[in-house]
Amino acid sequence: MSKIWFLEDVNVFSVLCPHKTKHYRKRHNFSQYGKQDFIYFEEDAANKVYLIEKGKVKLGYYAEDGKEVVRAILTKGELFGEKAILGEESRSEFAQSIDAKTSVCPVPVCQMQELMRNNHSFSLKVYKFLGIRFKKLERRLDLLLFKDATTRVKEFMTELAEDYGYCCPNTGDTVIKHPYTQKDIASLIGTSRPTLNAIMNELKATQFLEFSRNEIRIKVA
Repeated sequence: MSKIWFLEDVNVFSVLCPHKTKHYRKRHNFSQYGKQDFIYFEEDAANKVYLIEKGKVKLGYYAEDGKEVVRAILTKGELFGEKAILGEESRSEFAQSIDAKTSVCPVPVCQMQELMRNNHSFSLKVYKFLGIRFKKLERRLDLLLFKDATTRVKEFMTELAEDYGYCCPNTGDTVIKHPYTQKDIASLIGTSRPTLNAIMNELKATQFLEFSRNEIRIKVA
């Protein structure tokens, strides 16, 4: 999936952000959030979609036993709250800033729908993006429900490689430069940080991967 304000070859920030549109510029402001600030809660009215200008946003919900379930952690250039486009009236998840300085661009659903009505090609790309997002969430749910912790880590590494990886021309290894902390990754795959660290070290010992703070290198088999 393309990053940094792009849905394939469409510059989402230029097209969607009202600040970039002369008609909206004077009355539009970015919304700023600090660490652990909530952007919206479960059951809030779903009347906007959001573009992340900087920072990181966690999406999740609370299970019946009160346990927090993390659906996604999104970074600069990604869109969330998108189910409002499909007619969701109230939020089925919460959105929370997990960076000290997170900036988002709120786009009213009515404006988004108007843009989609006026540009058929763009509308198709938005729906394709939504399809990709839902497939990723389904895959994440399958991992949490049916796979052991080591398998969840390996498959999440594959997902990271699809989004952030490239092939090293010298070694053939897959190099992944990603925006997540170990805490983020542990939350996304439903395990603890110590467990994740232990599994990563086991995978390193078996020459499956090497890792540092912001880089993972999947070794050639």
